[in-house]
Amino acid sequence: MRLEFLGTDSRDGDCPTLYRTDRGTIVVQGYKVTDPEALADLRDLADDETVVEIPEKLLRFARKEGSP
Repeated sequence: MRLEFLGTDSRDGDCPTLYRTDRGTIVVQGYKVTDPEALADLRDLADDETVVEIPEKLLRFARKEGSP
């Protein structure tokens, strides 16, 4: 899998960051969610999955060029 950098709001090169893959998916670099109450609210989290938290404004980088 190859990643294409889409954008970040980081000033120091740290996370959160969004990438597009050559598989047609998005990779999210964010803050690992460890809060037990938040994890208990998740549905169907498989053993090989995890969740990360990012600022909502970062999602603007996920839009493909030419889409609204």
